[in-house]
Amino acid sequence: MSSQKPITAYPSEELKAQDQEGGPGLDSKLAPAANFTQLEFWTDDGKPYLQEYEGRGLLKEKAALITGGDSGIGRAVALLMAKEGADITFVYLPEEEEDAQWTKSQIEKAGRRANLLALDLKEEANCQKTVESHLKAFGKLSVLVNNSAMQEICDDLRDIDLSVVEKTYRTNILSMFALTKYALPHMKRGSSIVNSTSVAAYMGNPQLVDYSSTKGAIATFTRALAQQQAKHGIRVNAVAPGIIWTPLQPATKGAPKEAMKGLGVGQEPLNRPGMPVEVATAYVFLASPYGSYFTGEVLHSNGGIEMQG
Repeated sequence: MSSQKPITAYPSEELKAQDQEGGPGLDSKLAPAANFTQLEFWTDDGKPYLQEYEGRGLLKEKAALITGGDSGIGRAVALLMAKEGADITFVYLPEEEEDAQWTKSQIEKAGRRANLLALDLKEEANCQKTVESHLKAFGKLSVLVNNSAMQEICDDLRDIDLSVVEKTYRTNILSMFALTKYALPHMKRGSSIVNSTSVAAYMGNPQLVDYSSTKGAIATFTRALAQQQAKHGIRVNAVAPGIIWTPLQPATKGAPKEAMKGLGVGQEPLNRPGMPVEVATAYVFLASPYGSYFTGEVLHSNGGIEMQG
């Protein structure tokens, strides 16, 4: 793969070595900051520039529930959906309060209401509480985005901590089952579910065997649930991000901080990591009328790292 520096208006060349291990990761500590609401445009002479996302009312008067919506991809999804007219509930861990408050301010800046829930979704009771709080705040549940996830590096399965495997499964897929179970009775024809899987579900990752397997489970969960819920008019799809500049990267236990500096460069055809906004547009598409004939699908937002046949 070419090591030539990427040409982009996003700050991919300025990524710095950094480490947020020991915590869930905060967008406020990323250097440089990620981009959540600006799209890349190009002049006729091939020069890139950024322009703020403009909503078109695609989710006007809808109410979206997003897990992991305080930062990273979830934050970008929350902000773009707010710009499209949706009120937003988002769930985050208590230690992510700083990121959550910034996200709240931006949702309100877009003219929509924000309902914040600091809850650990590994607990089933909190999944039920999340749905109840959302309905109390907005009275309807139009879009469910199952996005929260964690990962820890382990180079050899002989050394894997099975308690970490259980934690990864409870965070990434079991909470998705629980939240969806409690959400579905309140979703109507025209509602949609969008799940976050990963390029790792398709390529695998030798350092993230447990994480990769949860993401594979999510892809299959999406296809099976889509078939089950089609008769109710509820569409179920997923997005499979590749290497995206989010706090999950420097917060990954076992990841060397130096790896953050060259993240994505030389690893895929576009030769850079993606920004959260570049993935979030796929979630908006799938949740909106634009995606009305999509169900059981996975959209691959990975810069070409894993080409689909």
